Amino acid sequence: MNTISIAPAKNDSSIHEIARLAEEIWHQHFTPIIGEAQVNYMVEKFQSYPALKAQIEQNGYEYFQLFSSHTFAGYMGIHQEEDALFLSKLYIKKDCRGQHLATEALHFLIELCKERELKKIWLTCNRHNDHTLEVYKHLGFVITDEQAADIGNGFVMDDYILTYSLLDEVQPPR
Repeated sequence: MNTISIAPAKNDSSIHEIARLAEEIWHQHFTPIIGEAQVNYMVEKFQSYPALKAQIEQNGYEYFQLFSSHTFAGYMGIHQEEDALFLSKLYIKKDCRGQHLATEALHFLIELCKERELKKIWLTCNRHNDHTLEVYKHLGFVITDEQAADIGNGFVMDDYILTYSLLDEVQPPR
């Protein structure tokens, strides 16, 4: 049985590891959804080492590595807001999906929200990322809005906004 663990990304080495994994996951998963040109642009702008480092140092983001047994299997990035936690990134390697890493990540985030007295977790997800949307719905997130955000270079993020409320919390499945 796999043991799942979550560790904060506390140094440059772990941030570099996250950036390398991000490039792998994004090219594999998102190219069929948004195309290679937009994937290349978004990886450089939001998922590269310099982008991650700037998000941490300048904008207060926190990053975590997800491990399945001792394999680096995924990562997440969060940003605390006034009464909410923005789940900016939650990505899992293709060969590690189906091991309940997303569920464990959500349980970890729920506990973090309770410690910090936050009322909800919210995220954005591409409207055409059907499987991921189903996973989030299964975990208890609901679509609360939608947005089309111009991210430059002629690209748009066409997303749903999903929210998990801790006020009327029903524990997500394990």
